[in-house]
Amino acid sequence: MMTALASGVLLGLFCGLAPGPLLALVLAQTLRHGAREGCKIALTPLITDAPIIALALALAAKSAQVRPLLGIVSIAGGAFILYLAWDGFRPVRVAAEVPAEHPGSWFKGILTNLLNPHPWLFWLTVGAATLAKAMARSWPTAVAFLCGFYLLLVGSKVGVVLLAARSRDWLAGRPFRVVMRVLAALLVFFALLLFREGWQHLSGPAGLAG
Repeated sequence: MMTALASGVLLGLFCGLAPGPLLALVLAQTLRHGAREGCKIALTPLITDAPIIALALALAAKSAQVRPLLGIVSIAGGAFILYLAWDGFRPVRVAAEVPAEHPGSWFKGILTNLLNPHPWLFWLTVGAATLAKAMARSWPTAVAFLCGFYLLLVGSKVGVVLLAARSRDWLAGRPFRVVMRVLAALLVFFALLLFREGWQHLSGPAGLAG
């Protein structure tokens, strides 16, 4: 059980801090709307990953069906990430100048994670294999792996939120606008990567066969 817990902790920390659309959105939402909204984005894997895990376990042995699914998810995710990037490129004005906008953090975070192929890739490969092995030993072992994984996956992102929120005050004015545009540019970069991944999955032998 301790081995499963340690595996979950290490994988969760790596996935939580790995650059990607969700981490960029965590930073952007925190800087634009505050730590509370950033934490909502950080918590979305707890909502979205259950169906991903269930489907990954069901499809893990059927590799021919995986590539087309990942291709569709990648392209749809790239389109949504571009939409989020456009929001980041908009002029940022202080709250006194404009009516407060609805952050929509839950919606943005859930859709970003569902349309991000990286959780799918993780659970269709390393995650499903590790979880299946833990389940074969015992249910408490599987629970230990999942607890360790999500504690660090979510916890590391919450840590990023808190650090970003502390720097939010001195990012007022031009530095804030520059940071928001850098984050938006990162989202565009991730969107292009998702488009490329989607094309590769759909144009591969298994994708064409599907």
